[in-house]
Amino acid sequence: MKQTRWLFHPITVFIFSILALGLSLALYIYWYIGVSSGLQALAGRFNIAPDQVLEPRAWLVILVLSVLVGIILMGIFTIFVYNQKTLQLYRLQHNFINNFTHELKTPVTSLKLFLETITKHNLPREDQLKYMAYMLADVERLSDHINRILNLARLESKSYQAIFEETDITTALTEIVDNNRPIFADCDIRISNPLNTGCIYRVDRLLFETLVMNLLTNAIRYNKAAVPRIDIRFREDKRHLTIQFEDNGIGINDRETKKIFRKFYQARRSGSALSRGSGLGLNLVQSIARLHKWRIRAEGRTDTSGSIFTLILPEKTKVMETA
Repeated sequence: MKQTRWLFHPITVFIFSILALGLSLALYIYWYIGVSSGLQALAGRFNIAPDQVLEPRAWLVILVLSVLVGIILMGIFTIFVYNQKTLQLYRLQHNFINNFTHELKTPVTSLKLFLETITKHNLPREDQLKYMAYMLADVERLSDHINRILNLARLESKSYQAIFEETDITTALTEIVDNNRPIFADCDIRISNPLNTGCIYRVDRLLFETLVMNLLTNAIRYNKAAVPRIDIRFREDKRHLTIQFEDNGIGINDRETKKIFRKFYQARRSGSALSRGSGLGLNLVQSIARLHKWRIRAEGRTDTSGSIFTLILPEKTKVMETA
C-alpha cells in the first residue's frame, strides 16, 4: 500500500496532469499535420486548389489553442504552488501550536508547583524568597511569549505606532545587556566598538530592545557550551554600519540561513536536550529591522561551531551630528 501511495501524491498528480495536457496538444497538432498532408496530396491528384480543401485559418486556430493551453498550464501551476504553500503554512502552524503550547504550559506548571509548595508547607523566609524568584522568572517567560505574539501581530497589521528617537546605538545596546544581567548571568557577553564614536540613529527604543533580546536569547537557547558566549561587534564603512552578534552555539546550516526568519519556522537542531522555541523570535527580529529600514542576515561560522547574525544599518538613515 505504501509503495503505491506516491501515485496519489499532489506532485505526482500535477506532473501527470501537465504531461497529459501537453501530450494531448502535441497529438492534436501531429494529427492535423498528417491530415493536412493527406488532403494536399489528394487535392494535387485531382487538380483541386488546396485553399478549397484546407482552411487557411487553421494554423491561426492552432496558435490560439496553444496559447489557451499555455494559460491553462500556468493556471494549474499557480493553483498547485498556492496549494503547496498553504499546506506548508498549515504544517508550520501545527508545529507552532504544539511547541508554543509546551512553551506556555511549562512555566504555568512550574508556577502551580511552587504555589502549592508555599501553600502546603511552612517554609522559612529564605526558601520562600527563592521560590518567589523562580516564579518571577516564570512570569517573565510568559510575559515575553505574549509580548512576542502581540508585537508581531501589530507589526504585521501595521497598527503599531512606532516612536522614533535619536539614539546612540552603542549606548542603548550596552544598557539593554546591563539591565538584563540576571537573565544572562551564566553567559559571557562582550561588546566591542572600535569606532570610538557615537552611532546616532532614529530608532524605536522598545522595538530595538525586543530585537536585541530576541537575538541574545536565541543564541543562548541553541547553545550547548558550558559558558555561552556572544561577541557583539560594531563595524562601519562608507555605506553601512553593521552590528554582528557572534555566538559559540550549535550553528546554522547554509540551507537554513534564510528559512529561519520565516514565521513559525524552526530549524532542525541536533540534540534533543535543546529546548525548541516558538518560531516567532527571528521573524519578529526581521519585522523590526524592516520597520527601521535595516536588514538582518544569518550565517554559520566557518572556523568553529556557532552562528553570526549581522544587523545592517544604512549610513543614510544615520542622524548626522551637527557642529
